[in-house]
Amino acid sequence: MSMPHRAVHRVENAEALDKVAEPVSSVVQRAVQPKFVRDLLSGTNLGHPLHPSLTDAAIGAWLSAGLLDVAGGSDAEPAADLLTAAGVAAAVPTALSGFNDWADTIGPERRVGLVHAGLNTVALALYAGSLVARAGGNRRKVKALRFAGFAVMGAGAYLGGHLSFVKGVNVNRTAWQEGPEEWTPVLAASELGEGEHRTADADGVRVLLYRTAAKVHAVASTCTHMGGPLGEGTIENGCVTCPWHGSTFRLEDGGIERGPASTPQPSYEARIQNGRIEVRVPPPGAQTDVAKEGARRRGRRLLARTSAS
Repeated sequence: MSMPHRAVHRVENAEALDKVAEPVSSVVQRAVQPKFVRDLLSGTNLGHPLHPSLTDAAIGAWLSAGLLDVAGGSDAEPAADLLTAAGVAAAVPTALSGFNDWADTIGPERRVGLVHAGLNTVALALYAGSLVARAGGNRRKVKALRFAGFAVMGAGAYLGGHLSFVKGVNVNRTAWQEGPEEWTPVLAASELGEGEHRTADADGVRVLLYRTAAKVHAVASTCTHMGGPLGEGTIENGCVTCPWHGSTFRLEDGGIERGPASTPQPSYEARIQNGRIEVRVPPPGAQTDVAKEGARRRGRRLLARTSAS
């Protein structure tokens, strides 16, 4: 095991960090509870998590400032200062979205995430300090603070990469699920009454089945956000809510009604044939048609409610 891996492994097992992580996580969870805040910081309407996109802005600005400090000379000092300020400004929403994602983690991931956030906070303070030193005209101190900030930021970025690429935090948990392309029996129709839901195996993929008077809905039963069991969730108003973090998906097409999920649930066609419920992956274009029809239905319901009020 390499030295960086050993260091991260120690952080993962540092249970003393839980004394800080747990209360901070509770505060963050309460702060992001409003739907608008949760969806915005999670990237629910973006199609993937927001935090990784924002990190590029701060890191890019600070890296560019560092390059100008090394090779730009005195003429490049105003540009370096401007890039530093841009990085500080970008770091604020980056931190907010990061805390939102981190609050959903537990155990080793939460501990590593806490240290990751701590290092990035120190880096932000160092870069902000360089802007203060700039006002005093001490260019040597400005550069020293920026170089220190970049070193700390690099350590924080390493832990961020560990969380994403080693621990798989906030990675779509259904990315490699394919499901059957042909109609595949998964359950006897008699085992699923109207208004009931069950999970079943469809060619190695667990699917959530929900039956209404008109049809049977089928979506992946593993939550795309953090792998929560949708079969243990609640179903209301045509949507299923994950019991772990509250992501809510439409059963008709797997679309997201509420974050923190940013990837829709894989949706399957379902039918009853010869007393058995069968499912398959929608043919190309079919899922788009379902989504459009769902949007039209929701529009009609919203119009009806507006007219009634």
